[in-house]
Amino acid sequence: MNNPEVIIVGAGVAGLAAAAALREGGRSCVVLEASQRAGGRARTVLVGADAFDLGATWLHDADRNKLADLALAAGDTLIDADATRTRITLIDGQPGTVEDEYAYNRAAQRFDTTCHARAGLDPDISLSDALADLRDDPWMATIETWEAAQIAAADPRRLSVRDWAANDLQGRNLWAEGGIGALVERRLAPLAGEIVFGAKVTRIAWGGPGVTVETSQGVVRAESCIVTVSAGVLAAGGITFDPPLPETHRGAIDALPMGLLTKIALHIPDGDRLGLAPGTSIRRRLSRPLEPVLSLHAWPHGARHIAGFVGGPAAWDLARGGEGATKAFALQQLGQALGVAAVAKVGEITVSSWGTDPLHRGAYTYALAGHAGARAVLGTPLAGGRLAFAGEAVCTDGLAGTVGGAFLSGERAAGMVR
Repeated sequence: MNNPEVIIVGAGVAGLAAAAALREGGRSCVVLEASQRAGGRARTVLVGADAFDLGATWLHDADRNKLADLALAAGDTLIDADATRTRITLIDGQPGTVEDEYAYNRAAQRFDTTCHARAGLDPDISLSDALADLRDDPWMATIETWEAAQIAAADPRRLSVRDWAANDLQGRNLWAEGGIGALVERRLAPLAGEIVFGAKVTRIAWGGPGVTVETSQGVVRAESCIVTVSAGVLAAGGITFDPPLPETHRGAIDALPMGLLTKIALHIPDGDRLGLAPGTSIRRRLSRPLEPVLSLHAWPHGARHIAGFVGGPAAWDLARGGEGATKAFALQQLGQALGVAAVAKVGEITVSSWGTDPLHRGAYTYALAGHAGARAVLGTPLAGGRLAFAGEAVCTDGLAGTVGGAFLSGERAAGMVR
């Protein structure tokens, strides 16, 4: 490896975007990636003959998502995921009525109004505490679990209501034909230039005059370094910093725990659609907050699988039990929703492993109550731009937890390093 001007640690979306921006600006860089692939938590695999995203699945807030722009400019097909989706909400095993849907929508509006209003007040409290006056609503446990555990991948008892409000996604959600992970590898990775795979970074000496990065493949030196590994890897001490990071940044890492959203594909090889139209979303009304639940998305964009999502504390509990526990839970939840006949149709089961993967240690971050400013702190460069952090964890543009946010953070870091 030649010694470049900038070293980028991690070939996820943030690292690739940073490298592309640096190269466009005429600066030399190298991307060091511990795994054997680019994309990070954007990864597409095949389930049968169909694409399935283990990580990032939609291009959220598409009108300001740079990946959507990149895909459209290249002529890729993007599909409005919301326009192709219908929802069934099960109440005691039976589909809810039109009146139930109205009640759900009213409760969701109360939730949004209450949480956004509380986010503007001091002190910053947890999302769960912000809902104290709404506990009489029979839909509130369902909405809290959906918004916190499923969307934010977080524990609402720890999640900052201010951080939740700041990243309450709006706008269109687009699905990329062939998968988001495949899109990143096809369109973004080639713009990054040199990527060294299998180069696990163990130590970064950033005391000056430049930086020295020790890897499993040798030592690289440069003027500056952008670190894009997950906050989970940083919190676990996966990389040693010399000198140690200042208390500001160490505190910010501790205040940004990794949430977990586990994604499961239940392949139905015989093509039986089980009476469900493609894009049918199936949820269940819950009797208590954080009740373990698997939301289902049947035949996304015509695929021959049902996608399942379980998040927050329930996902972490299942991850600790191993892949077998997650598969058993998925089949139990499928049977509860669609009956034992549907379970008998299932062939291959594919499960994401972000919680147990040592290169990620979770899906994406959330800020603890009282620490909504941690993202901005972690994103502040050190030593006059000699060391900077990028990734969804430092995104302050309302897209934290998404590939769109990771892209923006990578571009921003590229403009701040020496």
